[in-house]
Amino acid sequence: MRFSKSLRKNNEFQRVYKNGVSYANKFLVMYVLENKSTLNRIGISVSKKVGNSVVRHRLKRLIKESYRLHEEMFNSGLDIVIVIRVNAGSCNYELIKNALLHLANLHKITIKNN
Repeated sequence: MRFSKSLRKNNEFQRVYKNGVSYANKFLVMYVLENKSTLNRIGISVSKKVGNSVVRHRLKRLIKESYRLHEEMFNSGLDIVIVIRVNAGSCNYELIKNALLHLANLHKITIKNN
């Protein structure tokens, strides 16, 4: 992630949940809040209801990779929290990538729509 950092602290996540705008689809929920910097900060949240630790970590890796490969499309200066829904437990990379880009387009945070 060249232009991004990670959201790590609970209070950072809570601020985005409370003040951000959210859109959802079948597999993901995305919260977006401007952060007044030049970098994006990404946070990923996965409930234990989604699956065991192997499944949860695999989904987080898929999200990170799909964001990394399309990072140049995203506007800068955003805090983004992605919540993975239970339905995503058996998703492959293509479904996760499409869900992420769909939500980014709904938020209008992409430079060029794909």
